[in-house]
Amino acid sequence: MQAAPQTSAPRSAGRMESWRSVVNEGFKRVLLSVQEYTLLAASALANLFTPPLYLRDLVDQMDVIGVGSLPIIILTGFFIGAVLVLQTASQFARFGTTSLTADAVSIALIRELGPTITALLVAGRSSSGIASELGSMVVTEQVDAMRAMGIDPGRKLVTPRVVASILVLPLLVGVADFFGLLGGFAIAHITLGLSGPEFWHRAIQAPDVNDLAQGLIKPLVFAYILSTVGCFKGLTVQGGTQGVGRATTSAVVIASVSILVVDFFLNKILLFLLP
Repeated sequence: MQAAPQTSAPRSAGRMESWRSVVNEGFKRVLLSVQEYTLLAASALANLFTPPLYLRDLVDQMDVIGVGSLPIIILTGFFIGAVLVLQTASQFARFGTTSLTADAVSIALIRELGPTITALLVAGRSSSGIASELGSMVVTEQVDAMRAMGIDPGRKLVTPRVVASILVLPLLVGVADFFGLLGGFAIAHITLGLSGPEFWHRAIQAPDVNDLAQGLIKPLVFAYILSTVGCFKGLTVQGGTQGVGRATTSAVVIASVSILVVDFFLNKILLFLLP
C-alpha cells in the first residue's frame, strides 16, 4: 500500500528536472542568439573604418531599400495625414479652433507617426527581403563559397545593407511627412475650408527644433534595428528552404516588435534630453 507514494515521488522529481533542463536550454539558446546578434550588429559599423569598402553594393542597396519603398511610403503617408485630419478636426471644431488642425497633424507626423510608421513599413518590406535573400545564399552555400574565397560575408553582405538603411530611412521619413501633410491639407481644405496659406503656415511653424531632432534621430535607430535583424535572421537560417520562410517571417516580427519597444524608451530619453 505504501509502494505507490514511493514511486510517484521519483516521477515528479524527474518531471521537474526535465522542465528545468528545457528552460535552461531555451535560455541558453536565447542568450547565444542575443550574443551573436550583438556581435553582428557591432561589426556591421566597425567594418566602415577598415578596407575594403563595397561602395557599389551600398549604392545598389540604397536603390533597393530606398527607391523601392517610395510608392508604399507615399501612399501610406498621404492617407495617414488624411485620417489624422478626419479624427482631429471634429474635436477642434467643437471649440471653434479648426486652424489648430494643421499644428496637430504636423507635430504628430514629425515626432511620432512619420518615423514609426515608415520604419514598420520598411521593416515589413526590407527586413523580410534581406532575410530571404541572405537565407537563400546560406542554403545554396554561396556564403560558404565567399568565405572560401577569403571574402568576409559580414563586410560584403551585412555592412552595405545596414549603412544603406541608415542613410535612406530618414529620407523616406521626410517623404512620408510631406505627403502626410499633403493628405491632411487636402482633407482640411475640403471638409474645413482651410486655405492653403493658413494650413501650410501653421504646419511649418508648429514644430520646433526639438521636434525636428526627434524626427531625425528615431529613423537612424529604427533603420539600424530593422537592417541588422534582417541580416542576422538571414545568415542564421537552418532547415533548407523551409528555414528561409521561417527566418523571413521571424525577421519581420522581431524587427517590428523591437521598433515599437525601442520607440517607447527612445521617447523617454528624447523627451528628457529634448523637452
